[in-house]
Parts: sequence; C-alpha cells; structure tokens
Amino acid sequence: MTAQFPPSFGRRRSMIVQENAMSTVAPAESGTTSKAAPAKTAASNLVIESAAQDGMQGAPVEAIAELRTLCLGRVDPSALAGISAEVLTVEMEHLIASIANDRRIQLNGREQRLLATELVNDMLGLGPLEILLNDDTIADIMINGPNKVFIERRGKVVLSNVQFRDTAHLIGICQRIASAVGRRVDESSPMADARLADGSRVNIVFPPLALDGPYVSIRKFGKKAIDFQQLIAFGAMTAGVAKILQIASRARLNVVISGGTGSGKTTMLNAMSHLIEHTERIVTVEDAAELKLQQPHVVRLETRPPSLEGKGEVTQRDLVRNALRMRPDRIIVGEVRGSEAFDMLQAMNTGHDGSMSTIHANNTRDALTRIENMVQMGNMGLPSQAIRTQIVSAVDLIVQVARQRDGGRRITQVTEICGMEGDVVSMNDIFQFEMLGETTEGRIIGHYKVSRARPSFMARLVYFGLDQAWMTALEEADTE
Repeated sequence: MTAQFPPSFGRRRSMIVQENAMSTVAPAESGTTSKAAPAKTAASNLVIESAAQDGMQGAPVEAIAELRTLCLGRVDPSALAGISAEVLTVEMEHLIASIANDRRIQLNGREQRLLATELVNDMLGLGPLEILLNDDTIADIMINGPNKVFIERRGKVVLSNVQFRDTAHLIGICQRIASAVGRRVDESSPMADARLADGSRVNIVFPPLALDGPYVSIRKFGKKAIDFQQLIAFGAMTAGVAKILQIASRARLNVVISGGTGSGKTTMLNAMSHLIEHTERIVTVEDAAELKLQQPHVVRLETRPPSLEGKGEVTQRDLVRNALRMRPDRIIVGEVRGSEAFDMLQAMNTGHDGSMSTIHANNTRDALTRIENMVQMGNMGLPSQAIRTQIVSAVDLIVQVARQRDGGRRITQVTEICGMEGDVVSMNDIFQFEMLGETTEGRIIGHYKVSRARPSFMARLVYFGLDQAWMTALEEADTE
C-alpha cells in the first residue's frame, strides 16, 4: 500500500522569508521589547502581544530608556528571591507609574504593562526570548547578533520582530544561560554548549569568533514526550516499522540511530527509550543533557568543560568508562562524536545489551565508516579488521532518519548488521524507503521496501520468544 506522508513533522526547509505579523517584541528603535512573563495567564499574554505589535507610541525612545534605567536602579536584587513573576510584574507596574508621573513621561496602562513585562523578563527570565520560548509552534531560535532573530516554525525559517536592545543586552542573556548549567562563555572561551530549564539545547558563539555579535542557536524540544503512535501520525514511519522497532527494544538489540543535523535522531531515541522496562537501570551519557527518559531508575551523566586554568575537563569517554562501573542494564550515549565510540562498542560487547546511541551520517553504510573512523581517533593502534569485527559483534541495528525536501522527517532505512565477508561488513536493509512521487502540495509519497530474510540475530529473538512476532510483523509491513 502506498503511504502519503504529511510534512507536519518537518523541522525546517531552506526558506527564509520576512515575518510580518507575529506576537513578538517591537524593534529596538522604538525602545520596546515585548515579552510574556515566564508565568502568565492566556488573557494577559494576549494583552501583551497586542501591545507589542503597536509598540509604545506615547513616549520618545530616550524617555523610555531613562524610565527603564531608573526602574532597574530602584530594584533591590536581593529582594527578588522567592518573588513570583506575577507579583513582581504588578510591583513593577506601580513603580513605573510612580516614576513616569514624577518625570512627566506619558504612558498609558498598556504601555506600562508592556514595560513591566520587559523588565521582569530581564530580571527573572531570558529577556526577549521568553515569548519565543513560550510559543510551542517554534522549533528553533537562531540569533545572529542583537538585531536579527530567526525562528523555525512549521518547517520554515522566518525573520522575527524580536530584537535585543544592544550587544551588551544579548551578552548578558548568553552568560545567564551558560552560568545556569555551570558553563562560561566570554572572549577567552568563546564557544559553549548549554541547555535551558526545559531541556532545550543551546549553542553560543562569542566574538571574536562571531563577527556580528554573539550567535545563539536554540533547539527547542516539545513539552510532551513523543511516542511511536505520534511518530506514525506525523508520517515519520508506518505501523509496521514501529512494530519491528518495538520488538527490537524488547529483544534488547543494540541500536545506533543515524542521521543528519536536525533530522530527528534525539526524538527517535527518546521514543525508543519509552519501550524500556521500568525495572532496568539506565545510565545516560551526554554533552548537553536533552534525553527525556520516563523510567524511574535513570542515572544521567553530563560532560564538563575545562576550568579557567584548563583543568577539570570530563569528556564523554571518561563518562562512558565510568558508566561501566555503575552496574547499568543499558547505556545510552546521547551522541557519539569522537574516540568514545570505542568505549561504546566495549559496553555493547560486555553484557550491556539493549544499549543505544546516535551518530551523524548520511546513510547506514556511512554510519559504520564513521564509527570506524572515530575509534581510530582514539589512537588505539587497532587494525581496521579488528575494529570492524568489534562493530559487527556490538551493533545489531542501524536506524537511519532524514529530513527530506518536503520538510518532513522520517525513517529512510532500518538496517541489520549481518557479519563479515572478508574485509567487508555485510548488511541487510530490513526497511528501505522508496519515493514514488509527490502531491500537488509538494508532499512526498512513498512506501517501504521490506526484506523478509531471516535476521542474523534470530537466536536472540528465539531466546526472548519473539521470533514469530518478528516474522509476522514483517509480513504485515510488506502489505502496507
């Protein structure tokens, strides 16, 4: 059966257009920054967003800047601890009204609420970014200096109306993000990976590497975990592919998820992790923690950069080695980028069946080459034959995900590692996505070509009593 995949699951397309109507802050030239407070009711958000589109027209830019400075000067930072955003917003409105009256600055009630929200976001939140972070339709936020903030919404990249007051304002927000997770970013250490409180991934690049002011890339993750049923609804896979992956997880097969940047590797890893039994002890290793596992017995480890003296760095490889001593049932490595690939293979080969990881590669064959190259980065001195033998013994399945030209993300290959034929690793594509055409709206139409060959890990399936379920699932998938 031919399957039609909607592009709603897509993250981005190479389309950059100017966004004309959006509930964001007004340009810096108008002297305003419209943001929703970190905790706001829906009604108050609408008021703020409506005001944001018009800006503060009743007072000149210099008066607003003076009013902002005077308000911040009268706030005691030590008194902010424990005060909610709602209470502080009300207090700031009263303060703004008082100072405005004393200075003969004309502000209406809407403009006072707008400025109060801006100040509260600057004091308690992430300034102009708050309204973007609270918008669930936004998948990525890309900041190219203080005056250009791009967002990705429904697979399209658009230029938002959000701006920072100046470079110093943006630098302060960046350093607040980094310091919240024990990282630092400045001219001496101009690159940093961090995360927000909701798990969103952040990358920051500072001058002198960034030529137009700090660059910030924020990958947002949904507040609700995505499971296989939702991925099927999004068009990321069919029910047959989902059933095979469910059986692979129950049979504790070692899985590597491969794909390009933004293709959905972490989303797929999170979805597969939901199938792990709640009785298992899971140890996760990540550069910036972004996995959202629902099991009760999860140990989360995160790397640490070096200190100002260049000491104290803890790498992924260090953490993977230590994870082996923590009595894990499964080890999940968020993303393998370097020599920790060797330790990941060691973990998969030493009784930690069902371990998972992700890797950047264009297809499943390239994924094997990438793993081999990363093992060699560790200067182990191992010959290629030994490394490939280790890979064949450790990895059972490679799942390839891709972001295709219609903006949708979907599984394009599910490949088993069969064994060695001389110096070549033999592989079998259990599922291979084949494009048949596209609709008039540009949506890709395709189906999965299914291989019903006996898998190399049939003995594992028999051990768990899943051999018949596997073959039945392949038969059903072949008729979809």
